[in-house]
Amino acid sequence: MLITQTSVTSADGTTIAFDVRGSGPALVLVGGVLDGRAQQEPVADLLASRFTVLNFDRRGHGASGFTGPYAAQREVEDIAAVIAHAGGSALVYATSGCGMIALQAAAQGVPIEKLVLWEPPFVVDDSRPPVPADYRQQLERMLAEDRQGDMVALFMTEAATVPAEFVAGMRQAGFWDEQEQQAHTLVYDAQLMGDFSLPPHFASIGTPTLVLDGGTTPWMTNAADAVSDLLRDAQRRTLAGQMHNVAPDVVAPAIADFLSV
Repeated sequence: MLITQTSVTSADGTTIAFDVRGSGPALVLVGGVLDGRAQQEPVADLLASRFTVLNFDRRGHGASGFTGPYAAQREVEDIAAVIAHAGGSALVYATSGCGMIALQAAAQGVPIEKLVLWEPPFVVDDSRPPVPADYRQQLERMLAEDRQGDMVALFMTEAATVPAEFVAGMRQAGFWDEQEQQAHTLVYDAQLMGDFSLPPHFASIGTPTLVLDGGTTPWMTNAADAVSDLLRDAQRRTLAGQMHNVAPDVVAPAIADFLSV
């Protein structure tokens, strides 16, 4: 498969790197929590037979640049720049917290033709403990103290609700060092998500949207329901048995079926 590496310049002058593969309607992938575009490469490969897939590194991740100070609005401008490169409008698939970026872009009129969201992690009820009010401040303090491993652990336990005993085991795994190298980006994600509530102004979004979940994490199922209920033109689907780290060969057909109609 031919994969072309390229980049665009976002509104504030930051270079946003991405790759392009496949043919067909333009589809922009928005992922990369504690990772870069490599996180979405398996899905990109599966979708490339039906779409021209643009898979980009968020600012501060991978090969993309970073211009401080961080502001969530800059990430909206980054999506807009990639979509402009794609021809002026595009389909979008966004995963987890990156769904916040895609939804903010849609709310601001960025030309997204259709949108698919995988388990946007909004806290909409008491089915899970709230994210600590000082979550971002804790991350910033840990970063200043070079405690990147503790930052990742805080994200896992307090934001993602992974049990502490599981996280203790994960710290011994081979992938943990790579997570620590990306730990500084958790501060950006904390600012992006704010208090993790679902912004009510998303009710203005008219973009046809599919909201997906795996049915294995009740609070994320509730969040998916709430997003679907809030949006003006949304569909819901559960890919039964899928964890938050959804299998590419399960989610890709669901994405393609919705976007191809």
